[in-house]
Amino acid sequence: MLMTKKIGLVTIGQSPRVDMTPEMEPFLGDDCSFVEAGALDDLTLEEIEKLAPQEGETTYVSRLRLGSYAKLEKSKLLPFVQEKIIKLEEEVSSTILVCTGSFPTLTHTKPLLFPDKILMGMVQSVIGNGMLGVMVPLQEQEGVLTGKWGNVPHVTASANPYLEEDDFVTPSLKLKESGATIIVLDCMGYTEKHKNIVKRTTNLPVILSRSVVARVAAELS
Repeated sequence: MLMTKKIGLVTIGQSPRVDMTPEMEPFLGDDCSFVEAGALDDLTLEEIEKLAPQEGETTYVSRLRLGSYAKLEKSKLLPFVQEKIIKLEEEVSSTILVCTGSFPTLTHTKPLLFPDKILMGMVQSVIGNGMLGVMVPLQEQEGVLTGKWGNVPHVTASANPYLEEDDFVTPSLKLKESGATIIVLDCMGYTEKHKNIVKRTTNLPVILSRSVVARVAAELS
């Protein structure tokens, strides 16, 4: 009988991530499956609203169960993320944090994949003397979250993956016109469809966070 290895998926929003897992699962073998948990799964909308950022605070954004999204302040969010990681580790062999933000204080006893570190390693290995184009969900994130790229020369633009009607062509052209030679879609919410729009618009290499992370998870399974 084939034993299924379980990989945890911890989103900073709510599970299940029906917008994401169908695109990630094909990278796993038949002997692997995802177990999902969301930091906000047990919270009411009123409680989630209390996690909203104030001006100047680090802002993340994630999908809620019914398809809307929430803006979340990092320090308020952390305890809920940590709780879900600890709980999931009771039944999985490794866990993926479904966010490309930086979470250096999270603790874990089993392998925990941090997308921001995976993306940084990949970018540094391929960027050469080029310019990185970074697409983030919200305009207010452009000057904050991109600080994680350190000495990698980069330009930024924003497009919200959780808004069906959001414009991806204009920010894509902005990145290319600003000198980008490779683009990273810096949020796990970006889809293969978004990648194709950006690639078609710019004719540049485009890194999709969710597929890169899924490939690494497959190697660990």
